[in-house]
Amino acid sequence: MAEVKISELVIAGWTGRDEVALRKHIKELEEIGVKPPKTTPIFYRVAANLLTTEKEIQVSGPDTSGEVEFVMIATLGGLKVAVGSDHTDRKAETIGVSLSKQLCAKPVSAKSWRYSEVNPHGEKLVLRSWADGELYQEGPVTAMRSPEDLMGRYPLKPGYVMFCGTLAAKGGIRPATRFRMELEDPVLKRKLAHEYAVNVLPVEG
Repeated sequence: MAEVKISELVIAGWTGRDEVALRKHIKELEEIGVKPPKTTPIFYRVAANLLTTEKEIQVSGPDTSGEVEFVMIATLGGLKVAVGSDHTDRKAETIGVSLSKQLCAKPVSAKSWRYSEVNPHGEKLVLRSWADGELYQEGPVTAMRSPEDLMGRYPLKPGYVMFCGTLAAKGGIRPATRFRMELEDPVLKRKLAHEYAVNVLPVEG
């Protein structure tokens, strides 16, 4: 992270490879008031200074939640991969997805790997998250479109960071006071991990 100043932060949404499941999820969200995306995948720009390696974030009100993602970081020395959480305001999501993304900090692991080290066995990588200690998400990164696919649609220059999509939540989307996430590389026997607390600020009006 220290190798390059982050100048652009993009959240890739609707990146699932299963088109049938994707359409079903879009319909489910439409039924609760979330507008369907213009395209799939879609790329939401948010403020670069939302990216953080801190162990606590502050949010407005109780209607936010995290979601684990693999994160591509373009540096002068090449592509890096980290693990992050696209923490999102779910209440604001019914007004506008771009707005909901912009309202929350985006925690990311302080450590990263060279993408060239994991790309040959990328299909083996596994994402997991825990909400208040309970397993919340788990699955292979291949549930999402490949980084090459996404970067082919939205090229990354040095200083650009892209969150590349997430997995379904076990038991449904819900808030938590602590969110833990990891990216496991079982081939090279290592993990990237980060955990953060969610400090809910009161909504006064």
